[in-house]
Amino acid sequence: MDAAAGRYRIALPDRQLACAPLASEEARSYLAAMAAAANYAWANRAALAHAVRESVRAVVGDDAADATRQVYDVAHNVAKLETYRGRRLCVHRKGATRAFPPGHAEIPADFSSAGQPVFIPGSMGTSSFVLTGRPGSIERSFGTVCHGAGRTMSRTRARKRIGGAELRRQLEDAGITVRCPSNRGLSEEAPFAYKDVEAVVEVVERAGLAARVAQLRPIGVVKG
Repeated sequence: MDAAAGRYRIALPDRQLACAPLASEEARSYLAAMAAAANYAWANRAALAHAVRESVRAVVGDDAADATRQVYDVAHNVAKLETYRGRRLCVHRKGATRAFPPGHAEIPADFSSAGQPVFIPGSMGTSSFVLTGRPGSIERSFGTVCHGAGRTMSRTRARKRIGGAELRRQLEDAGITVRCPSNRGLSEEAPFAYKDVEAVVEVVERAGLAARVAQLRPIGVVKG
């Protein structure tokens, strides 16, 4: 895409906005590859959900497993064709997710009256939030909110600041069970490497993009 932008004489204010016309060969190839990746990711999440249910079945029993269900599934790096003010646009949400308001035609029927579910995770050691989209999201952000608190430092810098073994001890001291085969991989996701999720959610609400429904506290971390 970086090279394609130049060929199509697209002036970019930022290199990370590299793009190509939607009808171009590059764009068609990109969208096809993205769809394949999204399908793979969906299947992967379904397999993980099934593994969770079977673990519940093995530890707690059949009744608990049968009552364990996936509430909502959402991708957060994907482009979709959507209509705004009569124009068909390709909206690419990178590190972001849909937040359509109540009554929007593309919301699943079960959530139509409440608004689209939105998840804003914090980190391994902090809260995450469930929200629902509000009408302001359409006008202000093409029906979009962030998908997470966002990093304040790189993975490399986080690894230099704390060792994985020490971070594991800190999380377990806070009552959070950790399952990660690599201490190095664990340290790069240290909570201090992320923004204050409560402040981020407050900004999202004040902007009228989404409203919080529930605050979740971590009790376990699984990192592969």
